[in-house]
Amino acid sequence: MSSELEKINAKLLAHEEEIIKLRQGYVTTNERYIKALSTLKNLTSSASEAAKKACLAAEHAKAATDRCAKAAKEAASRSVISAAEAAVEAAHFSAEASIQAAAAASAAAAAAATAAADQAEAASLEASAEAALATKRATEAASEALRLAQAAADYVKSIKNNNS
Repeated sequence: MSSELEKINAKLLAHEEEIIKLRQGYVTTNERYIKALSTLKNLTSSASEAAKKACLAAEHAKAATDRCAKAAKEAASRSVISAAEAAVEAAHFSAEASIQAAAAASAAAAAAATAAADQAEAASLEASAEAALATKRATEAASEALRLAQAAADYVKSIKNNNS
């Protein structure tokens, strides 16, 4: 009987050791999970912030394009065609900057959405939604900037044609 008790004791000790190893594995996995979750939260927040900043850049580029278009019209109406053409060129560069900012906002929104999908937490989902909204605004600003730049170019072209 003591032999059987020794076997049972040995099995209990083996099970106890296995449980201790499993517990240690769980603690290690949980620590890694918490660290990964924290990293993803930071990524989501950073991506959302990047999208917002890119949106602001696109909106500023749109405003610059608008001012360039107005300058081109003013210069063209005063027969300063070269200045008007320079303003149109600046408007086109500004519109291109707006498009690039919209693309950056889109990339940041995609990163935020990916992180939010991995986390499925309310804060991450909200950051992703904010990034998507910033991308929409940036895209609208880029579209308007491009329209303004084209309008300025068309105006200067018509003035040049009228002066010919």
